[in-house]
This record gives sequence, structure tokens and C-alpha cells, in this order.
Amino acid sequence: MERTFLMIKPDGVKRRLVGEIIRRMEQKGFALEAARMLVISRKLAEEHYIEHWGKPFFEELVNFICSGPVVAMVWKGHDAIELTRRMLGHRDPLQALPGTIRGDYACVKTENLVHASDSPEAATREIALFFDGQLP
Repeated sequence: MERTFLMIKPDGVKRRLVGEIIRRMEQKGFALEAARMLVISRKLAEEHYIEHWGKPFFEELVNFICSGPVVAMVWKGHDAIELTRRMLGHRDPLQALPGTIRGDYACVKTENLVHASDSPEAATREIALFFDGQLP
């Protein structure tokens, strides 16, 4: 069993897709271990996106993720990291396949509804950032 971090971004919350995204994760067989809704501080956003520091789109990324509430979650299941990323689809909605979350709902590359960990190391780091040791 593997844990992954999944975040519904401000556009997904604003468009009322939280329930649909959770439904898809549950139907896939994943177990929700933790969830919280919050507005991300600039400091937390910069820590979360540290690997993009210095890139031309960093400011836009940080400003967007801080622009409204997000839903941060921890999911557990077999191959949770890879399967979750496949369920989300390509980050560019023009390349995301129908049937994926982004393929079905995203319209803009910079506002693509969801974020998910891309490796076990990223999952561990992101879970710690958003849940600060609150999980067993």
C-alpha cells in the first residue's frame, strides 16, 4: 500500500468539482486518510512548489494556488501515486485524454484543477507540508 498527496486547486473548488474528484478516487478503490480545506499562504505555496523556484512561471503558479481555497488530501492504495496521476491526465487539457479528470473538466493549462505527487519522495514531502505529522 502506498500513500499519495492530492490537492484540488482553487479552480476545482470554485467549479464545485470536489465531490466528483473524491468520488472517482473512491471508485478506484483508494482510501481517504486525511482531508482539509484551506487557503494556502504564500510561504506554504513557495515550499510546495520549491522545485519550480526561479522558473518563469513560478510567480503565476504561486499566485494561483493562493487565490482561493484548496482541498488537500492523503489517499492510500496499491500503486496510488502512478494510478492517481493517470486518473488526472496530462496537465495540458488539450493533451489530456477523455475519461481523465483534466480531460473531462480542465480548460486551461495554468488552471488544471488538481495536483498529485509524482514520486514517493514528493508524496512524503507534500504530506508533511500539508498535514504536519498529523498522520500515523
